[in-house]
Amino acid sequence: MSAESASVLDRVVSAERRELWQRSWKRFTSRPMSVVGLGIIIAIVLLAVFAPVVAPYPEHAGKFTDFSNTLQPPSVDHPLGTDHVGRDVLSRILFGYRLSLMLVAVVLGFGVPVGVLLGLVAGYYGGWTETIIMRATDTALALPPLVMALAITSALEPTLTNAMIAIAALWWTWHARLVQSIVASERSEEYVQAAKLAGASTPHILFREILPNTLSPILVKVTLDAGFVILIGAGLSFIGVGVQPPQPGLGTMVSQGTSYLPDSWWVSVFSGLAIFVLVMGFNMLGDGLRDLFDVEVNR
Repeated sequence: MSAESASVLDRVVSAERRELWQRSWKRFTSRPMSVVGLGIIIAIVLLAVFAPVVAPYPEHAGKFTDFSNTLQPPSVDHPLGTDHVGRDVLSRILFGYRLSLMLVAVVLGFGVPVGVLLGLVAGYYGGWTETIIMRATDTALALPPLVMALAITSALEPTLTNAMIAIAALWWTWHARLVQSIVASERSEEYVQAAKLAGASTPHILFREILPNTLSPILVKVTLDAGFVILIGAGLSFIGVGVQPPQPGLGTMVSQGTSYLPDSWWVSVFSGLAIFVLVMGFNMLGDGLRDLFDVEVNR
């Protein structure tokens, strides 16, 4: 093939890819709930990143007390009120988003690569390799994530780091099962057989041929999983084995606010709404991506 022909082919492929992305984006934006979910996540990420700048009282995210302003209702100075030691609830929620997003990044950053790698190996090789990996996966799947995370954090010192370790310890299983089922059906496809006949190495077949065909369902699952991770992290913090005071964990803030219900309702209610909005944003975005890629992800 001449250089001119190769250049023409590259332009044609690039044009087709641009057209595909344009059609995909049009399908995505045709679903208002998906766009709203994407907007929510982008807004919360930006607020979390720039929390020291946008928070009205950034110093309230740490060790701070102002007993002259304890449990103040929502006002101009404190739009979401103050907590039992006089800290601004809005400022702590913005910094709490940071911790929640950090939890998501660490748990999925560990669980997804491990699960994908094990799923690729099990689905491609089959036989005893698949049996061993999948039986270990099924055993781990039989353990409820929240219960297992609670057991691990109870045995260790209750910190954010240990909460991340506890949740990540089991999260790889969902992705291993998902990828294994896809690879098991893809390994007999013509493009895989053609790569074998061409002398391609096993890593090339796994990561350059098969893996790209699993990215859509993986991306959808990651987006949906983010909401579950946030809820489990908030649950651990609520019962005292996750984020510890004075760190502004959203679950911790809800727990602390329950001691002052119903009179000082704003501490628990606004912290709970913050969790709800974040989880709902990920769920709406995940549903939109699932419809966009036309995939089915089962938990």
